[in-house]
Amino acid sequence: MRDKILISASDMFLNYGFKSVTMDDIANKIGISKKTIYQHFDTKTKLVEATTLYMFEMISHGIDCICALNKNPIDEIFEIKIFIMEHLKDEKSSPQHQLQKYYPKIFNKLKMNQFCIMQDCVTSNLSRGVTEGYYLTSINIDFISRLYFSSMMSLKDPELFPLNTFSMRDLMDNYLEYHIRGISTEKGIAKLNSVLNP
Repeated sequence: MRDKILISASDMFLNYGFKSVTMDDIANKIGISKKTIYQHFDTKTKLVEATTLYMFEMISHGIDCICALNKNPIDEIFEIKIFIMEHLKDEKSSPQHQLQKYYPKIFNKLKMNQFCIMQDCVTSNLSRGVTEGYYLTSINIDFISRLYFSSMMSLKDPELFPLNTFSMRDLMDNYLEYHIRGISTEKGIAKLNSVLNP
């Protein structure tokens, strides 16, 4: 039952936001009493915390599986983007922004976890890209991996990028193209163009 609650809560939080969804909404969707949810999670805050951890672990595992395939570094970036977009439902309710506003402690913990995972993944991608001749040898890998994380977090700020003006899909596509063009050799640009115009 605990997993069923987490799966339904994750789906609803991503679709409608952490603030908007109530314990009653989740109970109604699953077809159980609110009391049953409280047997597993004392408060909504504890449910939000468990849900964010559940989503983080699921997405981290998916990213690890993609990285383990040792694809071309540029293909890998786009494969990860597709995977994340599928699982985060294009983030149409800006759940990350709501999490930051209403549950700042949970947000900060999640952000640190995301940074550690993304730092490893992006550093590895950059190193491989340099070795394989797709990325410039002159890039500062530690700087770019941190800039990449910071930029990805900024894309999810609806005050900077209002969702009625920018879709998350367009933001991700535009940012990835910008990121890759900025660090790529001619070989990397050719590969990027083939991904963008198959």
